Amino acid sequence: MDLAARRTRDGVTLGLHRQRSAEVIDLTTCLVLHPTLVTLMPPLRELLRRLQALHREASVVANLLDSGADVLLRTDADLSLADRLAMTEFARTHSLPRIAWAHADADADAEPIAILHPPITTLSGTTITPPPGVFLQASASGEAAIIAAVLEAVPTKGRIAELFAGCGSISFALSRHGRVSAWEGDAASVAVLRISGHIDATQRDLARQPLQAKELAPFSAVVLDPPYAGAAAQVAQIAAAKVPIVIYVSCNPATLSRDARLLHQAGYRLQSAKPIDQFLWSERLEAVAVFTVPRRRS
Repeated sequence: MDLAARRTRDGVTLGLHRQRSAEVIDLTTCLVLHPTLVTLMPPLRELLRRLQALHREASVVANLLDSGADVLLRTDADLSLADRLAMTEFARTHSLPRIAWAHADADADAEPIAILHPPITTLSGTTITPPPGVFLQASASGEAAIIAAVLEAVPTKGRIAELFAGCGSISFALSRHGRVSAWEGDAASVAVLRISGHIDATQRDLARQPLQAKELAPFSAVVLDPPYAGAAAQVAQIAAAKVPIVIYVSCNPATLSRDARLLHQAGYRLQSAKPIDQFLWSERLEAVAVFTVPRRRS
């Protein structure tokens, strides 16, 4: 759950930004959210109303872990002592494993305000403590479908490069099927990837510093799950490297089409494309597209 908040004369509006607008549409429920997260919305609105750290705008990220709802608040001012006490009491009242805070305008890591029990979840059999507010797939069924589509296309031999790996929603499954080298820009997520001992994880901002063709050349397959904006610069390097199999997980058909065109121009052909409707009742669609190209003989 990722919500925006705005202070108003009458209290706090908590919901979603209207498309292409700073306006926040107030929500009282959401039919596609897990009931545990829906029940948090009214008390979260009241908590935000009380916080001195919320001058004008804030945001809420809540991930439903195996141990409960893990909440990260971002506000446009620093927390007071009263704010910290209010957040701690909120966590106790609603049995949260963890509540954390970060400044909306700062590039600092999230600060845990209260950890009442271990914030843990299991990804493909590996139990992890994800960083506060980290990206996780929208649903367990969606995640399972993505993993199944990826594993179906992964080669049985050779090394696998995983790009934009996050904290391991695909990585831990991949590591049971081959040698995985993973790259991710967030340091806390990289630390999570390293816990199993079976993943060679490296911190790198692939948007600013994409892996170069010569770095990708040794791999038999590349798996990438980029953000909504896609990965044009990185895909150009993948195409130049002629990695035999490219498995592209996308939540944006427009940028997938754009990046697929780069692969097509380099000689790749689309072998399969599996749509996954994990964003129910919206126009957004997850997809797992598999591209192949023959390796050039030396």
